[in-house]
Amino acid sequence: MDLLRILSDQREELYATDVNSFVARNEEAEIKLESSLAQVVIGVRRSGKSTLCQKKLLESGLNFAYVNFDDDRLYGLKTEQLDEVLLTLYRIYGEFTHLFLDEVQNIKGWPLFVNRLLRQKLHLIITGSNANLLSGELSTHLTGRYHEIRLFPFSFKEFCKAKNVSLDSFSTKAQALRLNALDKYLMQGGFPELNDVDAQNEYVQSLLSAVINKDICQRYRIRHSDVIWKLANVLLDRFGQEIFSNGLSDLFNVKSPHTIQKYISYLKSAFLLQGVPKFSFKSIERHTTEKLYSIDNAFIAKRDNVLMSDSLGWRLENVVAVELMRRCRTESEAIYYLRKHKSYEVDFVRVERMKVKQLIQVTYNFRSPSAKLYSREIGGLLKGSNDTGCDDLLLIMLDGDATTIETEGKKIRTVTAAEWLTDETDC
Repeated sequence: MDLLRILSDQREELYATDVNSFVARNEEAEIKLESSLAQVVIGVRRSGKSTLCQKKLLESGLNFAYVNFDDDRLYGLKTEQLDEVLLTLYRIYGEFTHLFLDEVQNIKGWPLFVNRLLRQKLHLIITGSNANLLSGELSTHLTGRYHEIRLFPFSFKEFCKAKNVSLDSFSTKAQALRLNALDKYLMQGGFPELNDVDAQNEYVQSLLSAVINKDICQRYRIRHSDVIWKLANVLLDRFGQEIFSNGLSDLFNVKSPHTIQKYISYLKSAFLLQGVPKFSFKSIERHTTEKLYSIDNAFIAKRDNVLMSDSLGWRLENVVAVELMRRCRTESEAIYYLRKHKSYEVDFVRVERMKVKQLIQVTYNFRSPSAKLYSREIGGLLKGSNDTGCDDLLLIMLDGDATTIETEGKKIRTVTAAEWLTDETDC
């Protein structure tokens, strides 16, 4: 393995990057380059983790070195070769104060290496695509010595910036262009590179293959990868629905529901799916019942053998779910859904410090709602308000008039999805 050539190629590619073409992202501010803690950026593959860190470091003017462990030429690199990597980096970059380790979880034994570098007072920036592996090994070997930053694919606001769609103008044309961008976002999703790809379906299927094969099957040594593939496709088709392991184990002829639960945890740890637990004042219900959402709409619409219709209402619910997760900035914040048997349902419940802060319904068209639709959306919010004591009630709609509905002594604010998704203070 010619480390000098490989790492020199990576450096050349890094410095050929035009950071001015990168979309500014809120998470940049979360990376503290002068901190003694390792800055760990995690998220699904191709969400922009490397780009985020490169932009931050290149604009900082600091002396830093870079190694991308997701390079196929570094496949099979052994733990004992990490010192050789470090030596080669000093040879290429000279003296440096910061070290960027991209997709470091690909190397067995990396936490001990990272720990040693921290003791040597190097400032570390780390990226990874597996939540369990990073969190588990970091918490074991680097207790209290790292700061975690979670990155999602582009938000709608970032998508608009990448497409040069105005977020400030309220002219008829500007508003129409935002709605056009939202339609595309609901169908295409927010993976940054998709904006420059013609064969989008092939790109997404390749990305899905990398997530399942590399981040799950290889890492957890799954023998029956066909079950993982089938499970992933079924769950992506059924996003936004309650998941029951018993039924899925029967569907795939798997003897133990525990195996299905384990596989779902792998899909979540690789950031392919994200769970929204059921809200209940009983902790056991919060921990045993959940809905699953796709980390990005691209996996809903652009993969092979998609069974999902073109329903924008369902896709909007997935976008809102991910946006709410993105806006949960502290450990005290959480997102749930609320369902009381067949009586009513509230799509999302925002909770902070175990206190219900807001109830949210998501709907497609509320311009002239039928009696049934009105009863389901508004009635669900009213019943949820009575049961939780929360009076901050919000209806997000793809089409409709922004207003305030006053009924039964309560106020329900309605807002268009385009407005809510671009106003990050509205949460």
